[in-house]
Amino acid sequence: MFHSFQTVSIIGLGYIGLPTAAVIASQKINVIGVDVNKDVVDTINLGKIHIVEPDLDVRVHTAVDEGYLRATIIPEPSDAFLIAVPTPFKSGARGDHEPDLRYIEAASKSIAKVLKKGDLVVLESTSPVGATEQMALWLAYARPDLTFPQTHGEDSDIRVAYCPERVLPGHVLAELVNNDRVIGGMTPKCSKVAAYLYKIFVRGECIITNARTAEMCKLTENSFRDVNIAFANELSMICEELNIDVWELISLANRHPRVNILNPGPGVGGHCIAVDPWFIVDSAPDSSDLIRTARNVNDGKPEWVLAQVAKAVELAQSRHGREVVIACLGLTFKADIDDLRESPSLEIVEQIAARSMGGKLLVVEPYVNSMPPRLVKYSHLELVDLEYALSEAEVILLLVDHALFKSIDRSSFGDKILIDTRGVWR
Repeated sequence: MFHSFQTVSIIGLGYIGLPTAAVIASQKINVIGVDVNKDVVDTINLGKIHIVEPDLDVRVHTAVDEGYLRATIIPEPSDAFLIAVPTPFKSGARGDHEPDLRYIEAASKSIAKVLKKGDLVVLESTSPVGATEQMALWLAYARPDLTFPQTHGEDSDIRVAYCPERVLPGHVLAELVNNDRVIGGMTPKCSKVAAYLYKIFVRGECIITNARTAEMCKLTENSFRDVNIAFANELSMICEELNIDVWELISLANRHPRVNILNPGPGVGGHCIAVDPWFIVDSAPDSSDLIRTARNVNDGKPEWVLAQVAKAVELAQSRHGREVVIACLGLTFKADIDDLRESPSLEIVEQIAARSMGGKLLVVEPYVNSMPPRLVKYSHLELVDLEYALSEAEVILLLVDHALFKSIDRSSFGDKILIDTRGVWR
């Protein structure tokens, strides 16, 4: 046994941090959740949640009620600290794709004050290669009285490692437990201590490597998926030009025993696939042509969808002799969740509104209770229920394949013009 973890702190209580806190707390370990948002902290301390994830509400309520989970704004002493904060892009002259580590830096400095000899610090945030080492430098600068792996190796006071999550929204609780974890310590001992922590709640295999390889592994997994999606999205544009049903084409091609083409969509969203490949491109710009091209294909797909909408609106207006109503179905980045991060659907709706395509613009999103802030300024845009949208619109744009939308009877559309970016109504 390398360590006894009596108390674990999770820094960042978002889509990964909160489920991780709940899972660890379910093992009867004291968990302190730390977040800069007081509303989030207050909500969790009431045994409630601020995000949508199946069964998470029950897990959090139970953990809080039994006393194993509580939230705070200010970090407290613990035996291990798991950092799960955002890693967005910087705004600047490098194409807006330079990784921004300010949240990791802030989290590092906040926990540095309460570190003690023997503690473990694990970075879980998706990060560019070298981020774990940079985190360790921030910690060392803030706590010169402690030793760290970059200077004292296996004999350091503090253990530092990287362990990325690899979960699917909507299935996070199960995948946190069942998926294999790649654990990369700054030294072999750091890796072993971190693996001991994760084995408390992970049933999958904990595979040990070094920090840089673990960082690159997460980026590689999502870049691989991004390239595959880009191939499907490019196929969809080619097939539209050649008057071929792309979904039929893919289903036929996938009958080949060694072919597995993914399905196209309106673009790529979420904080992983839409972001992680750019971290590789930023680190090795001269050696990442394929990864960069795939990103550009997927980032360009919303503009192609907008061109299809413009054609549909022009056709509908010629039929009706007036401005037409457009219904956009879905805002989230994937089906049956409430996550809007990097959502191409949200971007498309915003551009339809900004370009004043058609007349009234109706939006249906069953997982959002109020209009997202970036859409509020458009007076001709309204968040409505599905029945109203289908009855009023002449052009219907399907952006997200929510179960609610899959249940629509296509025969009810009549002569409405449909743009189906997900292949739901083939």
